[in-house]
Amino acid sequence: MKLYEYQAREIYMKYGIPVPKGEVASSPQEVRRIAEKLGSPVVIKAQILVAGRGKAGGILFAETPEEAEKISRNLLGKKIKGCVVKKVLVVEKVQFEKEYFLSITVDRDNRVYCFLVSRRGGVNVEELAKKHPEDLLRVNINPLVGLLDYQIRKILSFLSLTSNQKKDLYKIIKAMYEIMRKYDCELVEINPLAVTTRGDLIALDTRMIIDDNSKYRHPDIEEPEEEYTEYEKIAKEKGFSYVELDGDIGVIGNGAGLTMATMDLVFHYGGRPANFLDIGGGARAERVKEAVKVLLQHPRVKVILVNILGGITRCDEVAKGIVAAVKEASVEKPIFVRMMGTNEEEGKRILRSAGINVYESMEEAALAAVKVVR
Repeated sequence: MKLYEYQAREIYMKYGIPVPKGEVASSPQEVRRIAEKLGSPVVIKAQILVAGRGKAGGILFAETPEEAEKISRNLLGKKIKGCVVKKVLVVEKVQFEKEYFLSITVDRDNRVYCFLVSRRGGVNVEELAKKHPEDLLRVNINPLVGLLDYQIRKILSFLSLTSNQKKDLYKIIKAMYEIMRKYDCELVEINPLAVTTRGDLIALDTRMIIDDNSKYRHPDIEEPEEEYTEYEKIAKEKGFSYVELDGDIGVIGNGAGLTMATMDLVFHYGGRPANFLDIGGGARAERVKEAVKVLLQHPRVKVILVNILGGITRCDEVAKGIVAAVKEASVEKPIFVRMMGTNEEEGKRILRSAGINVYESMEEAALAAVKVVR
């Protein structure tokens, strides 16, 4: 269960983590009232549950209450990444000198909590971590033992802070871990944690994801209304397991594990998946056709990567569906297919006769797809 930023910040405040002054609003008049109350330039932040809102125009600045009201009139009711903005968070604009990134996630493979710290925060933190891996610190926390002082000291020594700032960060780290544990979270994140011009630490943006299985343990938290992008709604109507992402390589697989592995390969070769789309087991040609059409119609998808392991799913049915989608769609995009299993040779024959790229390994197919985009 993802929380809106305003929900997460309320919990952060409860645990003593400093955040900018502000309130949530659902009308331009409320926005103006809050801006007048703050008496300073403000930041107006769309409250949606998808990532990348800043790049999509969901975070705006206003110098006066009048400007804040005008901006919010355009922002409220607007669709950002397919989600309608129903509320905005209005906070004071903070002047800062440095940004850091802090998050706690669950490392299910190693059965530990993982504390990630970066000397470079803000937007594009994932790309910055790839370019500057020396600026990223990973600290694994055994949940049976808990967060230990030497682990906190390791984080404090990793960042360039004054002694007073380290004392403040010590409290923030402890609070983040308590939130993670007590709210059964999958993610607790601050990005960025800013050092203000006065030398104070403040959490400019807050995120929380709570394990769905623990909702009953937190009846005090209002569950956000589910938000779907345009193409998530289409996929939901068609019965697909589909999640929208920020990349440009469309990914289709049969089975959640295989689809996730395909996405990991795209990342490994330097690409960015546009989605997760699982057609499920035993998919027939019609179902495959509809899945491919969703990605052919998606404006951000530049190429499509299909990875199929045929068991109860027949490769020839998959191939027929892909070819039918290409014939029906008005948009042409490169399609890269790796398939093996039931009726594999017939499926490959159908695809090759239609001029569609077929590969023997998922690595080859993923690399080819990434190369075309790059």
